[in-house]
Amino acid sequence: MSAGGLPFTPAAVIFDMDGLMLDSERAIIACLADAARECGHDLPELLWLSMVGHSEAVCRHLLDEAVGEAERERILQRSHALYDAVVEAGMPHRPGIVEMLDFLQAKRIPRAVATSTRRPLAMRKLEAAGLLPRFDAVCTSSDVEHPKPAPDIYLLAAASLGVDPAQCLVLEDSPTGVRAALAAGMHPIQIPDLLEPDDGVRALGHMILPSLDDARRLLERRLAGELL
Repeated sequence: MSAGGLPFTPAAVIFDMDGLMLDSERAIIACLADAARECGHDLPELLWLSMVGHSEAVCRHLLDEAVGEAERERILQRSHALYDAVVEAGMPHRPGIVEMLDFLQAKRIPRAVATSTRRPLAMRKLEAAGLLPRFDAVCTSSDVEHPKPAPDIYLLAAASLGVDPAQCLVLEDSPTGVRAALAAGMHPIQIPDLLEPDDGVRALGHMILPSLDDARRLLERRLAGELL
C-alpha cells in the first residue's frame, strides 16, 4: 500500500477488536499477570506480550510451555474471573474509534468486526462498550476453522458483507492480524498498540499509522477525491 495515501476507495472496512477498537490488551495482560501471581508464578511481561493478537489455543500453548497444563488451567480460570469484571464494566475505547465509525456510517460504508476472541465474549465486550450496533457483521474465532494469521476470518467478514476481499480495508493493531489480512488479499493499515512493528513486520509493505484519527483522515481525503 502506498505510504502517501490510499490507492483505492474501500467498499468496506473490517476492524480487529482488541487493541484496535477496545483498550483491552492491557486489561487482558494485567488480569493474566495478576492471576499468575495469585497462583504463585511471577512470569515475564514478554510472555504476555507474545500472546497479543493470537488465538486462545496459541495462548494456552504458550502458558503450557511456561507453567504446565495444570497450572495453566488454574491461571486461566482466575484470569477469566478477573477479566469478566472488567468486561462487564465496559471496556474503554481506543482513541479515535467513535469518530472513525461515525464517519463510515455517514458515508454508508459497510463495517465488520474480525476478532480472534470467541463469539460469546466478543459480543459481550462489543455490547458493553456500546459498539455492537455500529457493525453490519461480527466474525469471531468461533466461526472459522483456522484463526489468524490464516485468512479465514477476514474472508468470512468480506463474504458476510457481500464485498470482494480486494475491495476491503482492514484496520489492525497486531502483526498476526496484518498477516491474516494480507493473506486474504485485503489492504491492511496497522495501528500499533502494545507491539511496535519490527523489521520483519515492516517488510510486509503495508501502511503503518500512529492512530485511528490518521487513518480516518486518509479515508476522508480519498473519498473527497484528493489523491496524495
